Amino acid sequence: MKKGKLIIISGPSGVGKSTIREKIINNNKNFWYSVSMTTRKPRTTENHGIDYFFVSKKEFLKNIESNNLIEYAQVYNGDFYGTPKDEVFKKLENGIHVLLEIDVEGALIVKEKFPEVVLIFIMAPSMEELEKRLTNRYTDTKEKIIERLEKAKIEVTFKEKYDYIVINNSVDETVLDITNIIESEMKK
Repeated sequence: MKKGKLIIISGPSGVGKSTIREKIINNNKNFWYSVSMTTRKPRTTENHGIDYFFVSKKEFLKNIESNNLIEYAQVYNGDFYGTPKDEVFKKLENGIHVLLEIDVEGALIVKEKFPEVVLIFIMAPSMEELEKRLTNRYTDTKEKIIERLEKAKIEVTFKEKYDYIVINNSVDETVLDITNIIESEMKK
């Protein structure tokens, strides 16, 4: 049996990563999404084990100590985010493609540890479009949107370190593009 591919999608907040990931997973039985672990509090629309594994800082640190994370980072507000590794490697061994949706910093750490990972950077067509998408989500204050846009400008500077750059003009086209990239990678 051929091993599955480890695929990371990254990109600025608001480019559509979650929507794209959900469609890829729903359209392909041979794909599995690895849920990240975090110490931040869940938003009202988020569920434990589906959106994130919401854990205490103590539990997160225990996972670091036991080497049970592929990557992890502490973000500006002190919260930790990371990718539990046990289930990821089981799925890959069983020929399932594993999709991670993580930030640029985490993606580059994983690439360093596992050079075979496929990195896909998703972008909005423009910064103006990104601002419109962030505003139309109605989840953030104006200050938070400005903060996300500033972070996006930094994240975009890392796109050349990725294997592929995909501009999300249309979710369905982007899903097809990413699916084609993965199929192409499987032939290598």
